Amino acid sequence: MIKSSPSSGIRTLRLGHSPDPDDAFMFYPLLSGKVTCEGFAFEQVLDGIETLNRMALRRELEVTAASVHACALMGDTYRILDSGASVGDGYGPIIVSKESMTLKDLRPDTEIVVPGILTTAFLAARLAVGRFRPKGMPFDKILAEVLEGRAEAGLLIHEGQLTYAGMGLHKVVDLGEWWKEKTSLPLPLGVNVVRADLGESAIREIGAAMKRSIEWALANRTEALGRASDFGRGIDAATTDRFVAMYVNEWTVSLGEKGREAIRRLILEGREQGVIPDGAGPVFA
Repeated sequence: MIKSSPSSGIRTLRLGHSPDPDDAFMFYPLLSGKVTCEGFAFEQVLDGIETLNRMALRRELEVTAASVHACALMGDTYRILDSGASVGDGYGPIIVSKESMTLKDLRPDTEIVVPGILTTAFLAARLAVGRFRPKGMPFDKILAEVLEGRAEAGLLIHEGQLTYAGMGLHKVVDLGEWWKEKTSLPLPLGVNVVRADLGESAIREIGAAMKRSIEWALANRTEALGRASDFGRGIDAATTDRFVAMYVNEWTVSLGEKGREAIRRLILEGREQGVIPDGAGPVFA
């Protein structure tokens, strides 16, 4: 719900993002007041991406990070901002296993633990693997589930993409690499969306503020990385920096036409494979 302050004229909007280093890095300037958004203040909502996706589908957040997969189900309720995307250009979520496997070894009866069926990682996995048995689980529990043998394979997002090998797990497929080979396009994973009923003027202002936030973080990298490190779940500073660089980059500053093309293509493939139902969207700001 939008909260209004009659005395100041400032509206407070709920802003959702995931507890991971790249989101923390890009949202830090906006949430800390280093960058302002005229007419608006923000109330942080911190939760896993699957929870944020479901909150957005219920229209509970005015501004939020969201999976591209979930955006395909939002119709015209939200607008995708040009700034704030997490895009893997030749890399992305990784399916890992305890025993060495190949993509062809994954069968319809293979259980793969996933960070949510509305995540883009799940969509990409379905496109690459075909059918499998998904088991939803918080993203930070998946490594242990595979390591301890309770699941044959796991789908890793966030910093697990960089730490799995050191734990003795094997890469089955990097979905960003697979997608790049298939389409020559980057893999768009997450975006920032604004609820359409805020109006065009507000959407433009929030989009511009988001871009300024990202540019501030990139220009003041050391300070922003300090905030990002709070969400690294034990990874060192160098690994945090590397992970942030993977997902806060030129694509994050601006999706551009190629980024929008990649989103359209991914959703089209999802519909053709029956993972995403027919419908409207996504709608870009």
